[in-house]
Amino acid sequence: MFLDLRAASTQGDFDPGLELMERLAEFRSHSPVVVLCESEDRQVSVRAMERGAYDAVNNPPNIAELRLILRRAHKTYSAEKEIEQLRASVQRSGRLHDLLGTSQAMQELFALAQRIAPCDVNVLITGETGTGKELLARAIHQMSGRSACPLVAFSCVNLPDTLIEDELFGHEKGAFTGALMGRRGRLECADQGTLFLDEIGDLGLSLQPKLLRVLQQRSFERLGSNTPINLNIRLICATNRNLAEMVQKGTFREDLYYRLNVVQMHIPPLRERREDIPLLAQHFLRASSEQFGKKARRFSPSALRALEEYSWPGNVRELENAVQRAVVLSDGQTVDVWHLPPAANKNSEQLPLNGLYEEEVRQFKRRLLLRTLQECGWRKAESARVLGVARGYLHRLINQLDIREPEDVSTEPVMVASLPSKHIM
Repeated sequence: MFLDLRAASTQGDFDPGLELMERLAEFRSHSPVVVLCESEDRQVSVRAMERGAYDAVNNPPNIAELRLILRRAHKTYSAEKEIEQLRASVQRSGRLHDLLGTSQAMQELFALAQRIAPCDVNVLITGETGTGKELLARAIHQMSGRSACPLVAFSCVNLPDTLIEDELFGHEKGAFTGALMGRRGRLECADQGTLFLDEIGDLGLSLQPKLLRVLQQRSFERLGSNTPINLNIRLICATNRNLAEMVQKGTFREDLYYRLNVVQMHIPPLRERREDIPLLAQHFLRASSEQFGKKARRFSPSALRALEEYSWPGNVRELENAVQRAVVLSDGQTVDVWHLPPAANKNSEQLPLNGLYEEEVRQFKRRLLLRTLQECGWRKAESARVLGVARGYLHRLINQLDIREPEDVSTEPVMVASLPSKHIM
């Protein structure tokens, strides 16, 4: 919008145009304001810019210059609106790329990731194993200006220094025995993009000064070469160890620690954000059902309660594996507590007595009904007669207990021994 400050009547320090600018600044999503002022009144234009004006144009305005300013203002406004919409979408869906979470801790982490992603600073991600540190690194990369270039990931855990050095820096032909041809390292492959070093705390003391030199000089040499290679990367590191304590013990270089720790982001363990467990579990349930061609669509109340009460020492990765196992073992659309791994479903023994009783009764009915239907060749009338219940009640039970008839049921008559009646309450 345009704001003409030329005709504004000024009484002492009071200027209605500047007061209007201050009021507009209270609204977060107002359109960009371009002010029009007299060319000799430089102070008014400066004061307007201080109060949030996008730009100032002298009177009379140059049309070509004015058109360029308006085009830039429109692009800026559109970009800001898009960022606001993205932020709101993340808050509604509880999702940041492949990361999920509606808890306060995860929402704050998502907001920080969005804020620092466009800024080319080194990031140190901390958190226990299985919390999703690499997923956060990929989300930051995808929201950055380097998203069109590669993200190269490498884990330093349990590898000898010689192998890590070759993986990072690459080598020339003949650099060592067995080097029959030259090879690009991870640093070179990540040029113009992002390098993600997982478990940076496991990097040996002999390699730490070499990595520090790369960050300082923005260049490196392959093994067996003296030719420097210029490098333009963003570095994101992750660790499940306390690097500050390692610095105090002398097992991690202090100067490298400060180079890596420009922005630190901590992913809380799953036991500290239990409100995220249903969202994550349902997401893994859908994905696993599609992957394995299963019918599972939901968790029983006791299964969900067991998931929420378990401590998950392996964090999100352990939860994903547990849900995959449960989906594979389930037959119908509902995953029950006994489909879960023993470590997770042992908490079902601590369920309230009324909830445990109802669940046990339901599962007894389901097992009895399934066995009878199978023995009767899935003929409903025959099954109702054997069980001693009305056919309509049998159909209601089949629907309530989520029992599905197999597609390859044989139609051959089956001899069935009569069971004692009134088995189902």
